[in-house]
Amino acid sequence: MSRQSFQPERGFNPGPVGVTRRPLEDLYHYLLTASWTQLLLIIVGVYFASNALFGLAYYADGGVAGARPESYSDSFFFSVQTMATIGYGAMSPTSFIAHALVSLEALFGLLGLATVTGLVFAKFSRPTARVRFSRYAIVAPRDGVPCLQFRAANYRANRIVEATMHVVLTRDEVTAEGATFRRFHYLSLIRDRNPRFSLSWTVLHPIDERSPLFGQTPESLAASRAEVLASMTGLDETFSQTILARHFYEPHEICWNHQFVDIFERQPDNRVRIDYSKFDDLVEIEAADRLRVAGK
Repeated sequence: MSRQSFQPERGFNPGPVGVTRRPLEDLYHYLLTASWTQLLLIIVGVYFASNALFGLAYYADGGVAGARPESYSDSFFFSVQTMATIGYGAMSPTSFIAHALVSLEALFGLLGLATVTGLVFAKFSRPTARVRFSRYAIVAPRDGVPCLQFRAANYRANRIVEATMHVVLTRDEVTAEGATFRRFHYLSLIRDRNPRFSLSWTVLHPIDERSPLFGQTPESLAASRAEVLASMTGLDETFSQTILARHFYEPHEICWNHQFVDIFERQPDNRVRIDYSKFDDLVEIEAADRLRVAGK
C-alpha cells in the first residue's frame, strides 16, 4: 500500500541540534497539527486534572454546602458542575474562599470551552487532500524519451481545480572547494498543470541533456543520498480552499526499466473504470526498451 500523502522529510532531517524546544510558545500550532487521538487525550487529561485541582481546593476549604464531610469525590463532582455551569443545586458554596474558587473556575471553564470549541472547529475545517501517490516512481521510455514517472490519484469524488505539480530533486553535491552541500533541482515536467484533476494523473519528467538526472544510475543516486519530492497544490471545488499533498521517493523507490500496469478498464456501456488495486503494480519492460532507457 502507498504511504500517506503528508509525511515529514525522511532520512536526512532528524531534527535541529542545539535548539531549545518550548512547546508552550507554539501551543496552538502543536494542537492543530496533532492527531485527533492526541488532541482528545490532551483535552480529557486537562479536564480531569483541572477538576482534580479545584476539587482538592474545595475539599481543603470545606466551604461547600451539601457535600459529605471528608468526601473528596463530592468536592470533585462539585467542581465538574461548576466548570460546566450545570448547577444541580444539591451543593453550593458557603465560604468566601469557596465563592472565590467558584468564580475563578467559572471563568476558567468559559475560557476552556471557547478554546476547545475554536480548536475543534479549526481542525474540522482544515482542508485536506485525499491524493494518493504511487508507491514507486519509475524510469521508462515515453515516446522514445526516457522519463521519470509516477502516478497520482484523487480519491475523492470531486475535482481539484487548477492542480499544479512541482517535482524537486535533492542530493548531496561537492563544490569546487570540496564542500558538500544539499542542492535542490527543480525538474521540468511535460505537463505540470491539470485544470480538472478528478481521477488519475501520470507525471512525466523527460531525462534529456538538460535534466539533472541525465547520466544518473541507481547507484549514483544512492551515493548522493538523492530524494525526489513531489508536491501538488490545487483548489478543492467542494471547500473552495487550497489543498496540498506531497510525497517522497528515495533511490530504492525509483524502479528502472519498469512500466506501470494499466489501471483503466472500459465497461460494456463505454464508460471507463479505474482499478486502484493495480495502482502500484509494475511490470518489467522489454530488453529493446531497456537499451533506450540506458541511452545506448
